[in-house]
Amino acid sequence: MKRLVILGGGESGVGTALLAKEKGFEVFVSDKAVIKEKYKQVLIHHEIEWEEGFHTESKILNAGLIMKSPGIPDKAPLVKQIRANGIPVVSEIEFAAQFTKAIIIGITGSNGKTTTATLTYHILKQDLNVGLAGNIGDSFAKQILEKDYQNYVLEISSFQLDDIVHFKPHIAVITNITPDHLDRYDYKFENYIASKFRIVENQTKQDYLIYDADDLVIENWLNINPVQSTLLPFSLTRTIENGAYLKQENIIITIENNQIIMPTSNLALEGKHNIKNAMAASTVAHLLRIRKQTIRESLENFQGVEHRLEHVLKINKVQYINDSKATNVNATYYALESMETPTVWIVGGQDKGNNYEELFSFVNEKVKAIICLGVDNEKLLNTFGGMVDIIVETQFMSEAVKIAYKIAEAGDTVLLSPACASFDLFENYEDRGRQFKAAVRNL
Repeated sequence: MKRLVILGGGESGVGTALLAKEKGFEVFVSDKAVIKEKYKQVLIHHEIEWEEGFHTESKILNAGLIMKSPGIPDKAPLVKQIRANGIPVVSEIEFAAQFTKAIIIGITGSNGKTTTATLTYHILKQDLNVGLAGNIGDSFAKQILEKDYQNYVLEISSFQLDDIVHFKPHIAVITNITPDHLDRYDYKFENYIASKFRIVENQTKQDYLIYDADDLVIENWLNINPVQSTLLPFSLTRTIENGAYLKQENIIITIENNQIIMPTSNLALEGKHNIKNAMAASTVAHLLRIRKQTIRESLENFQGVEHRLEHVLKINKVQYINDSKATNVNATYYALESMETPTVWIVGGQDKGNNYEELFSFVNEKVKAIICLGVDNEKLLNTFGGMVDIIVETQFMSEAVKIAYKIAEAGDTVLLSPACASFDLFENYEDRGRQFKAAVRNL
């Protein structure tokens, strides 16, 4: 019996434990932090051995295979030791994929992957038997065990791709690549790009890569590193023969001479970046032979993703928008780009080596005040201090919202779009977004 050790007792770890036990592995789960009560109960119920608060090396280094949670960096001493001992390390998607014959749609990118994955799932589920997993909802492993859908839409991070071996989506999507998580990639952008492109490394001519042809990083990489996959680019600026492009407010998608035309006038989601997300999702749907009518209706009634440009409330003619999911500069770029009124901008958190330069024109043009919400706001104060009349700092969400309420006038927007990770003051970006919404509702 093969011994599988799982590092991390969260959603992906516990899901993998359940699937592995069912497949006859001897399973041990080890988490350096405290395991959440709901996950603990699942492990106890299924009689899976676990530990929390520390790692017992002797119980880990005798593994035949290790599944590591995407949150644990390769630099961690234990991971270095595991690799030095020659024990193979895989991610949850690598482990789980071997137990399903489903068609896999894998979606990655620095921004837009959650919206694109959710939107793709929203379209496909009208006509197909499909699951949504990866970074969203129930883990991929658990769904294979309990539901075994015929198709899966997976939102996949670079960290999950770092530990794949044979994993191969039939359809891969790369929404865009901008500097993010560089702290995990030795501050080398090219390492991060290579990590994203691992999504296609096992693909053949029979598989597809859908990607943003307007993204120079992706274009340059493909020119230097040709891939086996059949390419289906999408673009807002040029005509695409095989793939998707925009022509007079219509999305035109062509795959092997089979063309469909979708109007963008009634898209539920606003902003140029969401036209791209719609193109990517519609291309997947067209490939999988979803009817044009279904695609169009789905694009028009899609509700969007929580914490992504989410309209919370209008108070005294001031619109409050929760974009807590903007954990990097490029995501905040999209948010500020779509602002059409004077904006009070709440920004800050754990900086991942951010370069704020691409935001300068928007800040000069649209932002009337900046509220820095982080433990260390020095970089923000130095960067933006001269650009706006009002710049203040706080470490409490409730206070940030109260300050914004005092500054904002009728017709303004208060935008939480932090451009940073949330871990300095909050549990995660969801916690940050929910605290913002609660504070707005308490005004």
